[in-house]
Amino acid sequence: QTARMVDAFLAAGFTYFDTAYVYNGSEEAARKALVERHPRESYTLATKLNARVAKDAADARSQLDQSLARTGAGYFDYYLLHALQDSNVRSYDAWGLWDFVKEQKAAGRIRHYGFSFHGTPALLDRLLTEHPDVDFVQLQINYADWENPEVTSGENYAVARRHGKQVVIMEPVKGGSLADPPQAVKELFDAARPGASYASWALRFAASLDGVLAVLSGMSNTAQMEDN
Repeated sequence: QTARMVDAFLAAGFTYFDTAYVYNGSEEAARKALVERHPRESYTLATKLNARVAKDAADARSQLDQSLARTGAGYFDYYLLHALQDSNVRSYDAWGLWDFVKEQKAAGRIRHYGFSFHGTPALLDRLLTEHPDVDFVQLQINYADWENPEVTSGENYAVARRHGKQVVIMEPVKGGSLADPPQAVKELFDAARPGASYASWALRFAASLDGVLAVLSGMSNTAQMEDN
C-alpha cells in the first residue's frame, strides 16, 4: 500500500517526501517504496538530524551518513535540524551543527538546509537572524493552532515570512483531529461547501498561505491519499 501511495502521489504531480532519522523504519521504507522504484530526479526527499537522541557532536553528525545509507538516496534535497525549541537549541549550537549542515550542503550531500521548529516567536527570530542562509523553516500550522498561545502558529509564520523564508507546513490536520472537528465547525463547513471533507478545509487553509513550499499531510491509506 505504501508503494501504491508513493506512485499515486508522484502521478498527481507531487514530489516532496518527508522522513527523519528518528522515525523508526521510515527511512528504510522510503528506500523500498520510493528510491528503489523511481528515478532520483523525479522526487525530492527530506530527512532530519535530531540532537536529542545523540550523545555528543560526533554522534549527531553521524546521523547524516546513517540516513544516506538507510535511504540509498545519494543526497537529500532538504535536510533539517529537527524539532528546535527553547529546551534543546543549545545542543545544536554547542555541537556546531549549523556549520556541519552548511559544510554538507557545500559538499553536495544536501541541496537545501533548514530546521523544524516548536518554540517561541522570539527564539525563531533569533535563529533566523543568526543563520540568515537557512533555506526554509518547517512550522506547525493549522487553523486550530493559528492563535493558540501554546503553539503560536500565526506568529511563527509571520516571523519566518518577515525573514523571507519559505515555509514547510507540518500538522495541517493537527494529527488527524481536524478531520473530525467539533459539530459546530462541521456545520459551518457543510453549509459553505456541501460534500467536502473536513480534512480538505484544513489542507486548504495551510496551502493557501503565502510562501509555502510544501504541506506535509500524514496519510495512512489510499483513501486519505485520494482525498488529499
